[in-house]
Amino acid sequence: MAGGVTKNDRRRLAEVSGLEADRALLGRAGTAERVADILRDRIAEGYFPPGARLSEESIGGALGVSRNTLREAFRLLTHERLLVHQLNRGVFVRMVTVEDLDDIYRVRTLVECAAVRRLGSELKGGDATAAVGGVAAAVEAGEAASATRSWQDLATANIRFHQAIVALADSPRTDELMRGVLAELRLVFHVMDDPRRFHAPYLTRNRQILEALQSGAVTEAEELLASYLEDSRSQLSGAYAQRIAEG
Repeated sequence: MAGGVTKNDRRRLAEVSGLEADRALLGRAGTAERVADILRDRIAEGYFPPGARLSEESIGGALGVSRNTLREAFRLLTHERLLVHQLNRGVFVRMVTVEDLDDIYRVRTLVECAAVRRLGSELKGGDATAAVGGVAAAVEAGEAASATRSWQDLATANIRFHQAIVALADSPRTDELMRGVLAELRLVFHVMDDPRRFHAPYLTRNRQILEALQSGAVTEAEELLASYLEDSRSQLSGAYAQRIAEG
């Protein structure tokens, strides 16, 4: 599948009609940073598949930004390892390697577990219900998506769950770092054949982590999260390696 995109993917990318709704987010000044934010979120939502070529004309027209602004946004996302520029061919959504995947999980474990630990030091074993509202919302969104068999939404809700975990660190710089890391991870999810089979079993574990946080059992929550991430890394790394080998 490396570098391959289905006809439906190509049609969707050619239209990029969904980006038109994002024009309001840019305001009058469509800066490269704001354009990069929109495209990064779209990648995290699975809108742009790995291996897809991004059309300057289509995306620039949909967002109403200049070619220079769009190229600068592409440059920023290339630096974040989400896009890759191929000489004389254009800009493409990057295919993540197995080595990249293992490193992504190394970063996730360091950051997410530290965010939970920080919450514990702030609360000192108290009730964390109010502090974990974002985590609760993501868990509920994932359960709702599973109930309606909306597997793409389930994958997105799982990403939002981990973004909410990171937000417990109360650090804008950490949030920004992890937005790119989790968007890169979503490129892996997009290649997998059955997102339901991968994501659905983790819904129960998301709920367990949430309940531990809400009760103030932060040490337990951190242990659950660390185990969760290692199991996820092991499962996804093996399946992804096989999928890439099959090509």
